[in-house]
Amino acid sequence: MLRVLRWTAGVAAALLVAGCGGGGSGGGPDESKGTGPAGRHDEASTTAAPSAADPPSSLTSQRLQWRRCGAAEDSTAPGDEWRCATLKAPLDWSKPGGATIGLALIRARATGNHRIGSLVFDFGGPGGSGVSTMPYYGALASGLRERYDLVSFDPRGVGASEGVRCRGDRETEAAEAVDATPDDPAEEKAYFQDAADFGKGCERAAGRLLAHISTTDTARDMDLLRHVLGDRTMHYFGISYGTELGGVYAHLFPRRVGRMILDAVVDPTADTVGHAKNQARGFQRALEDYLRSTGQDPERGTRRIAALLKGIDARPLPTASGRKLTQTLALTGVILPLYSEAGWPRLTEALKSAGQGDGSGLLALADQYNERRSSGRYGTRSHAQRAISCLDDKQRPTLARTKRLLPEFERISPVFGDYLGWDTAGWCHDWPVAGQYDTPRVSAPGAAPILLVGNTGDPATPYEGARRMADELGEGVGVELTWKGEGHGAYGNGSECVDSTVNAYLLDGTVPKDGKVCS
Repeated sequence: MLRVLRWTAGVAAALLVAGCGGGGSGGGPDESKGTGPAGRHDEASTTAAPSAADPPSSLTSQRLQWRRCGAAEDSTAPGDEWRCATLKAPLDWSKPGGATIGLALIRARATGNHRIGSLVFDFGGPGGSGVSTMPYYGALASGLRERYDLVSFDPRGVGASEGVRCRGDRETEAAEAVDATPDDPAEEKAYFQDAADFGKGCERAAGRLLAHISTTDTARDMDLLRHVLGDRTMHYFGISYGTELGGVYAHLFPRRVGRMILDAVVDPTADTVGHAKNQARGFQRALEDYLRSTGQDPERGTRRIAALLKGIDARPLPTASGRKLTQTLALTGVILPLYSEAGWPRLTEALKSAGQGDGSGLLALADQYNERRSSGRYGTRSHAQRAISCLDDKQRPTLARTKRLLPEFERISPVFGDYLGWDTAGWCHDWPVAGQYDTPRVSAPGAAPILLVGNTGDPATPYEGARRMADELGEGVGVELTWKGEGHGAYGNGSECVDSTVNAYLLDGTVPKDGKVCS
């Protein structure tokens, strides 16, 4: 089973085209403060009294041991400018003096002489590894590195930070045969049994950690990181799910918000069903934009792809690898290229081949999305995503409710609706840990202005989420910037208007007018 991931466009593009590594040389630790409105907020916040929520000094006084980073699995080590360390954080934030866990960090020091501080990145998911993504994204953010140390981390339960692996590779491959849009009672039984088995596997693998990997836990980890890095306020760049994390941080620590960018903004008012409907609309919108770009009528093109998927459901397609392309894998193969306009040509080729009876192209795209390597080994991003989101989400829609909702989902999107509708019931079915909230709390009265960037063509986090996040953050806090573009995320995605506005805010503290549009 696979849920649509809310992750950064840069990661998706890296899967579709040749990736690139970070560049530049190391810089000094000059502690100069920024200027402009956000810089003034930093100055004011230095006089704030310590919060009752401050971690114990045994944690805030820890000294990080920065060393050259090693190579992640199936990849080379990042360049010499990158250093890695481990932050010690409480397992249970309600008992900050108790057992601890290690959180993996990565950093490249600022290159210029007028350093503002650290700029902490979260690239989304949930479940995305900041340690492996930061060197790639560092090339896009090289201008920001003149005045910031670029910092990222693997959130708890992710990657090198006590990463959760809920099932083995053979089990994962076998689960790909489970129909994620059941058509009869036998398929329904298999679908929900697979969901229950996955949760039990997470419980066995993670133990006590499974109840302590929520977004709120990670937001508290971020404030501990701010303490240990020596920053008075949190300068932050959150992308996709990282925008939800940023909103939760702002709610918990509004007076500690420095310059904060939220790009590809999650709708904080959407519950489990609302989020699924948002994504059905977003991916359908992106699919129609793709179809128009190829000269096709969006309605006819949608019907053609829906019919192709229905045929694959009845009879999976052969592939060059000998594996079968199932309907779920085919849908996954359609989803990945919609994250970035750079992937549209590959989608055209894969759909053409599938229409001729060869599923190899869509399977290759699905394997990239599922982190399946040529060796048959799978990554664990989706494991962490499910474990984190099911701890966050309190709602557990029943089978009966899901069946009532399916016609509405199918009207929203004949291609993605059925899948996303079933996902509302299956994703956290029989989950071993109770969820924490219906929707995240992100109100942040008194926080510095937070810049929210929405993309009208974003499939995974539709652009309406930016306005809703702004409203929830509160008057004078959320500032919305809209880009009329394509793909998941906006910064570094080809808009000089977006990039220059974001850079001016982060580097100079220049807050744009709320509602600015980049076309």
